[in-house]
Amino acid sequence: MRLILFILVLGCVLVCAGCRDREALIPVVDVNINININEPQFFDLSIPTGYAYVVGGSRGIIVYRLGENEFIALERHSPHNVEDNCQVFVKEDGLLIEDPCSGSQWLITDGSIVNGPTAFALRVYNTTFSAPILTIYN
Repeated sequence: MRLILFILVLGCVLVCAGCRDREALIPVVDVNINININEPQFFDLSIPTGYAYVVGGSRGIIVYRLGENEFIALERHSPHNVEDNCQVFVKEDGLLIEDPCSGSQWLITDGSIVNGPTAFALRVYNTTFSAPILTIYN
């Protein structure tokens, strides 16, 4: 019984360590950005379902407005073949984010995988909103 428990725990530790190692390949960059969503370059963030590209993070950040006071900020550095330094972009439909190098796609609402060869969701940054200032941080 102890041997089985030991093997299960060891397996979980190895799987989790592998995930951390892969995620750690995307450079961790200190992020503490304040944007005024009333500024012209962030006009699209004035209504829910709008998005904007922001300078910051490893390869940039996509900010999406989920609701009246809710935003999500996603890293643009593709987690698939990190060493390729591919920068993801929002597709014309405004719902999907795509990696032009691998064809992997993620949902803009949470960064979860939709399809493609990637095994990793997009990195999500923390956000707080005190109108009209959106703060993005890690």
